[in-house]
Amino acid sequence: MEKKYEWVYSDKVKDHFMNPRNVLGDEAEYNADGKGTVGNIKCGDEMIVAIKVDKVNGTIADCRWKTYGCASAIASTSILSEAVKGKTLDFAYHITAKDIANELGGLPEHKVHCSVLGHKALRAAIDDYYKRNGMTDKVEEEKSHLICQCMNVTDIEVEHAVLEGARTYLELQERTKLGTVCGQCKDKASALMEEYKKRHFSE
Repeated sequence: MEKKYEWVYSDKVKDHFMNPRNVLGDEAEYNADGKGTVGNIKCGDEMIVAIKVDKVNGTIADCRWKTYGCASAIASTSILSEAVKGKTLDFAYHITAKDIANELGGLPEHKVHCSVLGHKALRAAIDDYYKRNGMTDKVEEEKSHLICQCMNVTDIEVEHAVLEGARTYLELQERTKLGTVCGQCKDKASALMEEYKKRHFSE
């Protein structure tokens, strides 16, 4: 008997997946003012975002992208590319994955991490623009803090694990291996996990 699959995404996700906006064609021909690449095609999704900047007004004149990924990654970056056109670099820089997911009418929890790729690639593109134009003071480096000394697990890795589906301490351990030696980081890691769950998934 043929198995029927149900589309679990919103109509807006479906629209941007089937009809993606602002896809990047020839990168060299586009002549971007800033370009960012995140992810790795060998082990999952990869995202490229390229921008052109209105230097007089400090706004994004155009935003193009290309991805090797799933429907969520495609739709997320498509809607992001529309949302940032005409916006200031500062506004675009601080758009969050949650903002993107909300614009799409929500994403399944196990796919929210896909919306992170788009905003991280956009940030990388803006950082690239800042560095090319001697504005390195505007670059906000993502600083990590060690949570589990035994297994060398940082807060950034904990956040990524939550975005990829970890909802309990055991699931967090399975993805990161933290707390599997002395266990002293359990309370800190658990509290951090709850903070990220609230940040990314609470209304």
